[in-house]
Amino acid sequence: MGDEAALRVLVVGESWIKHTVHLKGFDSFQTTEYEEGAGVFLGALAASGFEVTYLRAHEISGRFPRTREEIDRFDVVLISDVGANSFLLADETFLRSERTVNRLALLADYVQRGGGLVMVGGYMSFSGIDGRARYKMSPLASVLPVEMLDHDDRVEVPEGVVPSVEVPGHEVLGGTPAQWPILLGYNRLVAKPGSTVVARVGEDPLL
Repeated sequence: MGDEAALRVLVVGESWIKHTVHLKGFDSFQTTEYEEGAGVFLGALAASGFEVTYLRAHEISGRFPRTREEIDRFDVVLISDVGANSFLLADETFLRSERTVNRLALLADYVQRGGGLVMVGGYMSFSGIDGRARYKMSPLASVLPVEMLDHDDRVEVPEGVVPSVEVPGHEVLGGTPAQWPILLGYNRLVAKPGSTVVARVGEDPLL
């Protein structure tokens, strides 16, 4: 949606806060850690010439675009491992019962107008663990090229599985090596009619 040479990418998610209770006999104590999982990916994007803005999961309520003007500053929005509630339950709505913009409806409108959208699989992507990611019930369901399940969509593969590339020359791969790394799990989805499946795990679409 921009005229600049470098594609402007908004990366959302891939961060979490871990709260641990340590039990040591009679005594216990608690620790809290903040972690991010996007470092290597963000570095690769920047090294490839993309203009990257990173929005951590806990920043969505306050910083994710609320207007067409704000979201149109980006050419691509990439969501990774953060559920629909983080977009739908802004502080105004969840804490103060106030009306506010539906950020996923705004994002769906952005896609329908030509903006790029990538959803990366994870425990809180698509339907997600225990169905808690909840994107199937959101406005994004209409613009994703897949049908999501009504329940937990995880396929755990602890022994590892290597995806098969169906369309090795597809432009979305951008020179990705033919040999892909082993996956330990993925989200089970169903390709919508007319969509192109670039890579699979068994019969399941992966990309």
